[in-house]
Amino acid sequence: MAVKKFVVGCFDDEKVLFPAVSKVRKAGYKIHDIYTPFPVHGLDHAMGLRETSLHTAGFIFGLTGTTTAVSFMTWSFTKDWPVNVGGKPNFALPAWIPITFELTVLMAAVGMVLTFCYLCQLAPFIKKHHFHARATDDLFVMVIECTAKTNEAEVKEFLNKVGASEVNTQIADDGWWVGRYDRNEKLYRDEQVIA
Repeated sequence: MAVKKFVVGCFDDEKVLFPAVSKVRKAGYKIHDIYTPFPVHGLDHAMGLRETSLHTAGFIFGLTGTTTAVSFMTWSFTKDWPVNVGGKPNFALPAWIPITFELTVLMAAVGMVLTFCYLCQLAPFIKKHHFHARATDDLFVMVIECTAKTNEAEVKEFLNKVGASEVNTQIADDGWWVGRYDRNEKLYRDEQVIA
C-alpha cells in the first residue's frame, strides 16, 4: 500500500462542514473522505459521490435465491424423487412460493451484508488509519489528499478560512492492513505535524 500525505481538518458543527465541502470542491482539492459521528443527510451528494449500487447487488442476490429455489425444487420433485401425493402434480409451483420467497429474502439479505462489508472494507482484524480520535465522538473530520500539485500550507490556510477548528498533516497508508493498531500506529503518530 502506498503511504500518502493528508491534510486533516476538523469541524465542530455540520452547519460549518457543508459549506466547507462545497468550497473545497470548488477550489479543486481532492477530498479523500469525511468522517462524521453520525450519518449526515446529503453529505454524499455534497461530496460528489455517485449513488451506491448496493440495491443492484441486492436484486442480483435475490434473483439468485429465486432461481436456486425453483431450480432445486423442480429437479427434486420432477427428476430425482417424483412422488405422487394425493394426485398433486410433480411441478406444483404454487406450493413452492413460501420456500422460494424465504430463500430469495435470505440470499438477498446475506449477499447485501457481505457486499457492504466488502465495499466498506469491514472484517475482523482489518484495520484502517484513524485520522482523529474524536471522529466518532463529536468532530466532523475532512481528509484532503495531498497530490503532486497540492501546496500543503495553502490547503491548511484554506481549511482555517472555511471554518476548521483544528488542522494538521498526517502521513498514512491509503488502504487497510491486517494487524493491531498499537504496532502500526506509532509510526504515523511520530510523523504527524500539528498546525
